Amino acid sequence: MTWTEALNYARTRLEEAGFPARQARVEARQLLEHVTGAQGARFWREARAELEPAQERRLQEMLERRATREPLQLILGTVVFCGLELEVRPGVLLPRPETERLVELALEQLPPDRSARVLDVGTGSGAIALALKQARPQLEVYASEVSDSVLELARANARRLGLAVAFLHAPLTAGLMDLDLIVSNPPYLPEAYREGAPPELAWEDEAALYAGADGLAVARPLLAEAAGALAAGGWLLLELDPGNVHALAREAQQAGFGEVAVLPDLAGRARFLRARR
Repeated sequence: MTWTEALNYARTRLEEAGFPARQARVEARQLLEHVTGAQGARFWREARAELEPAQERRLQEMLERRATREPLQLILGTVVFCGLELEVRPGVLLPRPETERLVELALEQLPPDRSARVLDVGTGSGAIALALKQARPQLEVYASEVSDSVLELARANARRLGLAVAFLHAPLTAGLMDLDLIVSNPPYLPEAYREGAPPELAWEDEAALYAGADGLAVARPLLAEAAGALAAGGWLLLELDPGNVHALAREAQQAGFGEVAVLPDLAGRARFLRARR
């Protein structure tokens, strides 16, 4: 098959597996670019080239995996987050586009001309911590994580990107004090969301997705710890579910946080909690 023929074949296979036509077209292109190593304009310049037998086998394998609803990011092995290419693997929460807005909000709370102490709680692949360090090299960035294997993936991403982040094998705020900013995308889905959840979620770490009956089993103790870990005037920023973000905002006010605000994601849904100590 030529690259063009392979592209059409991949699109058809994905549509037959139940993917909408537009999604099938986009993902087929991503798979072919990965298999051929040619991206953007180069792909189309060489579109009449023949796939090598090993490339055809690789494409077939990837299409079979995607048909089982394994996330495309895991098949490709990488996710681009805030312009950084991060390695990912099964059992790790996949960085999502809406979380890029969380990084933007964090940067808005930090002075651009001086250092600050920042903690990313539950760092996963290291996405938030590494994006903040990339954007503001002068920041003193820490990242906590309870899983040894997940933490090693985050460290590997940091080494490959050449970004100096202090990774801590510890829960929540890891005993740190006088922080200027605590940011986190904690597990926040209520247990009831398991029923009817997209099949792709089965490939990710359940402990990074679901958090008790109301989805706040992790965010609530994090809020309590943040009260003692933040310096005076420090900020807490959390990504939550539209169904529970307002509830935690009320708890933040009751805990003595000021300037409590619920902020929307790019789709206009209530998504982020911002509070000042």
